Amino acid sequence: MKLQFKLALYNTLTKLAIIVFTGLLILFSLENITYNHIALRLKSKKNEFIRNLSAKEIGSVFSQQQKFISYDILKDEYIFLKTIPYQAGMQEAETFGTARRTIEKSTDTYLVLTYKFNFDGHSYLLEIGDTMDTVIQLKQTIKKFTLLMLVVALLLTLIIDLIFTKYLLAPFYKIIDRKLIKVNDPMNFDYEKVKTSTQDFELLDDSISTLMKKITDLFILEKQFIANVSHELLTPISIISSRLENILLNEELKEDSENKIFASLKTLNRLKSIINSLLLISRVENLQFNKSDEVNIGDTVTEVYKELEDRLEDKGIAFSNLIHHAYVAQANQSLIHTLLFNLINNAIKYNVADGRIIINDELTPEMYLLEITDTGIGMDEQQVELAFNRFEKLDNDEKESYGLGLAIVKSITAFHDIKIQILSARDKGTTIKLIFNKMNKNFTKTS
Repeated sequence: MKLQFKLALYNTLTKLAIIVFTGLLILFSLENITYNHIALRLKSKKNEFIRNLSAKEIGSVFSQQQKFISYDILKDEYIFLKTIPYQAGMQEAETFGTARRTIEKSTDTYLVLTYKFNFDGHSYLLEIGDTMDTVIQLKQTIKKFTLLMLVVALLLTLIIDLIFTKYLLAPFYKIIDRKLIKVNDPMNFDYEKVKTSTQDFELLDDSISTLMKKITDLFILEKQFIANVSHELLTPISIISSRLENILLNEELKEDSENKIFASLKTLNRLKSIINSLLLISRVENLQFNKSDEVNIGDTVTEVYKELEDRLEDKGIAFSNLIHHAYVAQANQSLIHTLLFNLINNAIKYNVADGRIIINDELTPEMYLLEITDTGIGMDEQQVELAFNRFEKLDNDEKESYGLGLAIVKSITAFHDIKIQILSARDKGTTIKLIFNKMNKNFTKTS
């Protein structure tokens, strides 16, 4: 998940917790405030009722019945008074509670003030009630309103946080894009600072630039090392080879000495080949080649076939070129030639006698696919995983193999942004897939 969405989600969840807590606090406080307000109003009515009470009024009320009840037209409030057994010295006490009361066949929930008192030698029970329906309706209304406001607040919070974090992190993503993702060559690194008022992003920008400066210096040193190695190693090897060849011209040289010199020359050639392969890999990985050539893949395969035709005939291998599309890519001609030469050469080297090599292609709207399939000894799963490692050799009888062919292939494909896949099984052959991205490529379909 992107940092922008993480920040927005964190802020939203934090505000959600605050809003929920505040909403619950409001609901709880509102209920208590409402109860207290009604209780104070009941106390006021009780006090007013007691002040206006007289023995004459009570006598007229209880002359025919033992209780008195009064209520308003909507039955929202009621007053109930009745006599109870006389208790001399009874302490006046009032209590509050919620109870169901039925008035003229209408039952509602009331907050009831109960008050017992003595008056003119008699004991009385006074109840004053106020309906709770208003409170309940008010609570339901506030709950719905609070829920609606919660949803609206969350949506607004999420949208605002996304906009703000996008604005806040814009320099960060610009640094990542311009100074990391789009950097293919340290020599062409853009050291211009990204404009930002955030000190953390300024520190990140400076750190990346400093690191890239160190990488560039090391890159230059490596190039110089490659040039020195090329001169310091290959030149002495060539001199030694020439001297040994001159010694072989001596007619008085014994046969045993000749064999040793031939073996030494072979070893020197092997060493020279290894050095050249390693230098090629290093030059490719250090981007020392251009990609300005228009390379026709089909024509290059034909050129490689002509170069390896003798080897194919020696092993009796049938070569089937089933390429149906002319694919012209902007690449390095010599590197693409080396790439296909190594792959087809391996298909010959690890093939069985009287085997077969099939090359076909496929064109889709997204990519161009080139497949090289052989009927050779194949590789197991572990060998496939290690195939591109340097000096990794398969079980074969080829003495001249150095284990660098596929390492070179991997470097060249990476340099050209070509995806490579190996499908292989022991004793069932191998298929190499080269996937060329169609973007910025020139396609021409043949008839």
